[in-house]
Amino acid sequence: MPQQPPVRSTSSPPPRPDASMSLLTNVTDHALDDGYAEATARRKAEGDAGMPRPLKAKLGLAAGLVLAALVVTVGAAQARITAPVVAKERQELINRVESETKAADKLQSDVDGLRTEVGDQQRKALEKHGGDQGELVALLSGATEVHGPGVKLVVDDAKDTAQGDGSQPRESTTFADTGRVRDRDMQRVVNGLWQSGAEAIAINGQRLTSFSAIRAAGDAILVDNRPLVPPYTVLAVGDGKKLSTDFQDSADGQYLHVLQQNYGIRASISAEGDVRLPAAPSLTVRTAKPMATGAGKGAADTGKGTS
Repeated sequence: MPQQPPVRSTSSPPPRPDASMSLLTNVTDHALDDGYAEATARRKAEGDAGMPRPLKAKLGLAAGLVLAALVVTVGAAQARITAPVVAKERQELINRVESETKAADKLQSDVDGLRTEVGDQQRKALEKHGGDQGELVALLSGATEVHGPGVKLVVDDAKDTAQGDGSQPRESTTFADTGRVRDRDMQRVVNGLWQSGAEAIAINGQRLTSFSAIRAAGDAILVDNRPLVPPYTVLAVGDGKKLSTDFQDSADGQYLHVLQQNYGIRASISAEGDVRLPAAPSLTVRTAKPMATGAGKGAADTGKGTS
């Protein structure tokens, strides 16, 4: 009888000591998320394939610096090339301005000469057709220089900017009430002198006529469109003492006194033995016409006429 081989029994492997801690073991073995692991592997692969990132950054910075230096160099070269052109254009512009200024000065000189010639012709016409009254007509119209006794009135801005209480005649709707002399102030002064008996008036050498206008342009006073600067010296021909007294007693003289008291405007008036006034720069005859010789004689006989 054949003998059976002995049956050998196999025992199961011993259990792991941490078998009861399978959850903790799994967490330890897979501490990194699969997505993080894949990203790390991908970055590692890219790093192996290309150059390191710090080197890339340095190369980019170097390229930027080279480009900036190139731009600056090109700009400097262009500026050096265009500098002579700009200087030439600037000099041409300066020469043009100087040339036009000289031309304007020449035209102004021609205008002044023609204005003088027209004034002379007008004065001759007045003397020719005015007969014995030619000099009087020229005097009244401002066509000739005059001199004689009179007054000198100097009006100047205040040293400060003191303001009144708003109840005085200087109150304005267009300007702040300060110590500046205004065009309306000079208008009242001139009208007061005319009313007080002045025969001829000039402001800062500017002769006034029946067509003269005193206006304002900003803070400047214009007489016949010519700007004046303070102090304003008003010369008036007339009976000096009487003219001075009558003006100071008039309403316009009192108005000037109010400006002195309330706004600090400075003013002084004095009688003069002899003041000289220039002729008006130009005269404009709009309506008057010379009379016929016969009519002039008739007018002289009756004591009536025109001027």
